[in-house]
Amino acid sequence: SYTGETLDYKAPLLKALHAIDKAAVDVCQYFDKNVTKVQPTLGIEQEYFLIDTALYQARPDLMMTGRTLLGHAAAKGQQLEDHYFGSIPSRVYAFMVEFEIEAFKLGIPLKTRHNEVAPSQFECAPIFEEINLAVDHNQLLMDLMDKIAARHHFKVLLHEKPYAGINGSGKHNNWSLGTNTGKNLLSPGSTPKSNLQFLTFFINTIKAVHDHADLLRASIASASNDHRLGANEAPPAIMSIFLGQQLSNVLDDLEKKVRTKDKMTPEQKTDLKLNIAKIPEILLDNTDRNRTSPFAFTGNKFEFRAVGSSANSSHAMMVLNTIVANQLTIFKAEVDKLIEKGQGKDEAIFKVLHDYIVDSKKIRFEGNGYGDEWKREAKKRGLSNVTTTPPALDALVSKTSLALFEKMQIFTHREAEARHEILLEDYTKKIQIESRVIGDLSLNHIIPTTLRYQTMLIENVEGLHDIGLKGIYSKTQIELIKEISERVTRIKTNVDAMVEARKKANVIENARTRAIAYCDKVKPFMDIIRDDVDHLELMVDDEVWPLPKYREITNVR
Repeated sequence: SYTGETLDYKAPLLKALHAIDKAAVDVCQYFDKNVTKVQPTLGIEQEYFLIDTALYQARPDLMMTGRTLLGHAAAKGQQLEDHYFGSIPSRVYAFMVEFEIEAFKLGIPLKTRHNEVAPSQFECAPIFEEINLAVDHNQLLMDLMDKIAARHHFKVLLHEKPYAGINGSGKHNNWSLGTNTGKNLLSPGSTPKSNLQFLTFFINTIKAVHDHADLLRASIASASNDHRLGANEAPPAIMSIFLGQQLSNVLDDLEKKVRTKDKMTPEQKTDLKLNIAKIPEILLDNTDRNRTSPFAFTGNKFEFRAVGSSANSSHAMMVLNTIVANQLTIFKAEVDKLIEKGQGKDEAIFKVLHDYIVDSKKIRFEGNGYGDEWKREAKKRGLSNVTTTPPALDALVSKTSLALFEKMQIFTHREAEARHEILLEDYTKKIQIESRVIGDLSLNHIIPTTLRYQTMLIENVEGLHDIGLKGIYSKTQIELIKEISERVTRIKTNVDAMVEARKKANVIENARTRAIAYCDKVKPFMDIIRDDVDHLELMVDDEVWPLPKYREITNVR
């Protein structure tokens, strides 16, 4: 800014990368003096939907908000998983090939293409790159795919939940740490020494996520991602870590065998080292399966699955690298303190790691993150479950976060508070736009069409009565007429109430209070209105219904 504050996404990310480079190199010196640089790497899986351009342009809600605010579920959605396991449709394949060629011209190393679970949902993913470059390439990728799609008469939908009732889209961030010596610090090795190094970075990452779970949750909070987090295909809003049974057993074993108060005997140290030497170098098949976890270890990397498909990954990656850098700095200080007291280096490392395993145990979860049982269990453990964006963003400006950002030289208090206010305003405006669009569609499209259809039913009933067919002959039509009147009345009443709630929220000066008013007072009306509209969609003549239906827009032809 004019007065020197950092307002972009790039600068904080670069500061975080510098911080983790320094902190990780210092820790690597315990194991390998040749390590002089640690570079975080990132592979971003990008999910997206495709829709025919003509159908997209016939849906004002999609055009204005990126998602369908109205629409009854199609009879066939993703129940059979036939889209996921089927071949790529020929039109889509043609788009993908041209898209990949254009991406290669820009240096974006796309490697993966496939169908995703929901109908008309797809995914692409690049080869791992240094984080700064990976984020740039993903930003470029989102712009490029939309331009190439237009040549194939497609529109790309990057919203996290463009359609209700079927899977939404994420941007899975696969994060790891690489050294200048060619070592992946999150990949197990073949010796006790290399595996102690692996466990050091592995356990410190778990501890960092445990200590700053709310901040990590805030890093992926948005109006659009709220629709996806906690739904039946996405990680819940509860931050937890999946490790896989094998590594969980290793940590449990370390917890049992290491006693922090006693000096370890040579036999104990040898036993521990021999045990960790048994960690296999390849863990992929054992761990890369928990798709219900927001932060899962997947063999040689952590996969931050909760990032939304439309997001700029810089923010989430800035937070992740900052909290891990901070944790590694704390770890180094604690180990050095024990060494100064006369303990051996390996013993000191084992003891500090033991404490971290104990302290962070509550955030480890191996089960189904989608289930209600986990919500109850997480509550018992004291884990946060902040399901909406405005309160989730509080973590950005908590005393702990402000101190962390200042310590790691990422943000000043002023910069963090400015970002907090901007994100709240962004949330408010997006809900405000959605509210206005659903009101317009309801009053100017749905109700007039429905009333015209109701008039046709009334004329039908009058005609039946004119020729003497009453009672059972007109009973169905009369029931439809009554139900239409009831639903139209409710729609109009709720739209008016929503407008009033919006007016009250608009005069609130405090950004956080205003965002919460939109979340709690305005947004609920949208679901109520939608319920009545979606029921009318099943009642009104298909030929006159004003919007393309899910069965049409969720299937690429």
